[in-house]
Parts: sequence; C-alpha cells; structure tokens
Amino acid sequence: MALTKSDIELAHTQIERHINRTPVLTNSYLDELVNAKLHFKCENFQKVGAFKYRGATNALLSIPQDKLKYGVATHSSGNHAQALALAARVAGTKAYIVMPSNSPKVKIDAVRGYGAEITFCEPTLEARESTLNKIVEETNAEFIHPYDREEIIAGQGTTSLELLRSYPNLDVVITPVGGGGLLSGTAIYSKGFNPSIEVFGAEPMGANDAYKSFKSGAIIPSTNPNTICDGLLTSLGKLNFGYIEKNVDDILLVEDSEVLSALKIIYERMKIIIEPSSATVLAAVIKNKELFAEKKIGLILSGGNIDLQSLFDHFRDKLQ
Repeated sequence: MALTKSDIELAHTQIERHINRTPVLTNSYLDELVNAKLHFKCENFQKVGAFKYRGATNALLSIPQDKLKYGVATHSSGNHAQALALAARVAGTKAYIVMPSNSPKVKIDAVRGYGAEITFCEPTLEARESTLNKIVEETNAEFIHPYDREEIIAGQGTTSLELLRSYPNLDVVITPVGGGGLLSGTAIYSKGFNPSIEVFGAEPMGANDAYKSFKSGAIIPSTNPNTICDGLLTSLGKLNFGYIEKNVDDILLVEDSEVLSALKIIYERMKIIIEPSSATVLAAVIKNKELFAEKKIGLILSGGNIDLQSLFDHFRDKLQ
C-alpha cells in the first residue's frame, strides 16, 4: 500500500525521542528580498547535521532484531552514510558503508568517527551497487537504501510534519531533490495535511534528472552529474518518483552560481552553516520571485555538512 500522512505520523512517534526537533528560523531581510514570508526548517541542526538521520533511525527501528544482528549496509556519498552509521551505533549493530572515492573528506571522517566500516569505490552508481552487493552477500547485512525505501521516505517526511504543525498556514513547501526521499516524504505529508499546499523540488542544473523525469513522466537516470551540490548527485528512486509524480507541483532548476549566491546570503544574513544542497531552495525562490510573491513559504534546509576547502575554491572561482 502507498504511504500516507498517517504513516509519517507513526514514523514521527517512533523516532521523536531519538532525533532533534530542529528550529524554524525567519529573516526579515530575506522576506523583503523575495516579497514573501520565509520559514526555514533547519535540518542542519539535526543529528549528523542532516535530515537523513530521521529516515535512518526510522528504518533501523523498523527492522526485526533477528535481521539487525547482522548489521546494516548502504552506499552513500555522505549524509545518509553518517546517519546510518550513527543510527547503527545507537542500535548496537554494525554499519558497512560504501562511499565513492570522491566523497567529501568531512563526511568520510564523520562516518569513520561513528564507527562504521567504509569501503571505497569508483564514483559511479554501477560501482556503488556492485561493491555493496558483494558486502551484503558476505555479511548478510540489511541493505538500507539511501532514499528508495518506504521507512526512509516516512522518516524524511517527519521534517515537514514538524514544520506544518508549527506553521499550519503555509502556502508552499520547498525542498532540495536528489534521490527524492525528502521531497517525496514532504509531498506525501504536506498534501495529506492540506491538499491546497504547493510542493516544489529545487534541483541544480548540473544534476537535473528529477526535473527531466518529472517533465517526461518516466525516470531518466542521472549521467555524469556536475554540481557543487554533492548531496544531490544521485538518480531519482523508483518509489520516490511515483510519490513525486503524484504529489509534487513542480521541480525548479537553479545554476550553481545561483546556489552559491543564495548560500552566501544565508551565511551573511542568517549566520548559520548550511551545505550547498540546502541553498537550492532559497536560490529557487529568488529565481522565481513572481511565482512565490506574497506567499508563506516553508523552506527545508537539508543539511550543514560542508567541505570548506572545496567551498572556498568555488567561491573564489565564481563569486570574486
């Protein structure tokens, strides 16, 4: 059966004592900039620094103990890897993480710090999946997909549950979209909460498979993505696409230069640290001011795990 608002409410009941209830921040300067009322749900303050801990925790709490004893495994470039590593440590089981060789060092160090066993692979989906399959075969660990799994989607949807319980009169909710776990969970809950709420995804132009898939009505896998938004490099999941196609109003594209400009504004005006993937939501609103004028908007800032040297390099090259 398809996930519903009730499933996300059950997930929240299951995980709420394990997660941070992250703050919602506002900023008058940004409201004036876009002629709208912005509410930023700050998942950069979540455990492991990203919303991914919600889904990972919900997945582990849903696995029978006789399966959990063999550990859990996944492939991830960073935030899901960290989330699963910490959730596994809390649950007292082993985490096996396959990470692309070009993963940000800050995320590799964090995964190691949480006690997971890392196996590196070439930065392609084929390499990630084949390496993971070998590990699962050797260990009998339970594969926890980064986004294409119902327990993960339900867990990620609790972000919008908290947002809308605090601000029930929002007109719009917008999230970044990579694999689609956050956007699909957000769309399921938001439309169940109020069918008139508009739900948007924000995606970088250099990794625009979700946009292409949404517009064509069929999944178009990502090929050679190139964007500073390292958390959005993955292809849209099958389950996620179904929920997005049914519940999302549109997916908006932004250039990396627009993401960096939005990131700079958030750093300077809101005084918080977010990663580039998070800045796509503000970049999309700034780019589409007419679409969002005078609306009450919820923007989910997905995480705050950044490779500072890489970020500084991009700022120097694009914003000097």
